[in-house]
Amino acid sequence: MIMSTIVQNLQAVDASIVAAASAAGRSRAAVQLLAVSKTFPAAAVLEAVGAGQTAFGENYLQEALDKIAAVSAALPGRHIEWHFIGPIQSNKTRPIAASFDWVHTVDRLKIAQRLSEQRPEQLAPLNICLQVNISGEASKSGVSAEELPELARHVAQLPRLRLRGLMAIPEPETDVARQRAAFARLRVLAETLRGDGMALDTLSMGMSSDLGAAIAEGATIVRIGSAIFGARTYD
Repeated sequence: MIMSTIVQNLQAVDASIVAAASAAGRSRAAVQLLAVSKTFPAAAVLEAVGAGQTAFGENYLQEALDKIAAVSAALPGRHIEWHFIGPIQSNKTRPIAASFDWVHTVDRLKIAQRLSEQRPEQLAPLNICLQVNISGEASKSGVSAEELPELARHVAQLPRLRLRGLMAIPEPETDVARQRAAFARLRVLAETLRGDGMALDTLSMGMSSDLGAAIAEGATIVRIGSAIFGARTYD
């Protein structure tokens, strides 16, 4: 049963983050663990919250909205940080803008504009990461490295949004050197944007299989799902 192992798994993932950060000469506090709870029930989120986890990533909007409502009802007044990390359709921006603290997958100005217009005034600005197609895969979402600076300049000017950094899902690699090379490309892109005056502080990169390489190259958010919640029955 996944429910009996979530606490143990969180402890093991934390130990992996500690080890990777130490090896890279970085502080554990510099790396946020985002628990990717897509396809798992609200009960799994609640167990993780009980173990101290407070930030959760969701890919599928309706599933996420149901889960957010269930967790809020179970923990009234408790702030849980919700990150949207799935593809964004134009007709789904309003509930994303209203229900999430972060969006990691903005790769078009139109989507950013809609999120900006639809972010409720009473909420803090929506934290945004721009998704970069770092491996150049035709099937992968994300803005190209060449088009990134222009998109970043426009998004940084939009009201009700706060451009925080970049996100990528590189092509799967088992070789650590190749893993690091992909993450290094994203880091260099962020450094270039900072050099142009943008106040970026976030690199959302690294998952269960390449967490160590991502942290070595400067990840500030790692998105971990299966290592916490177990294998998914669907994706």
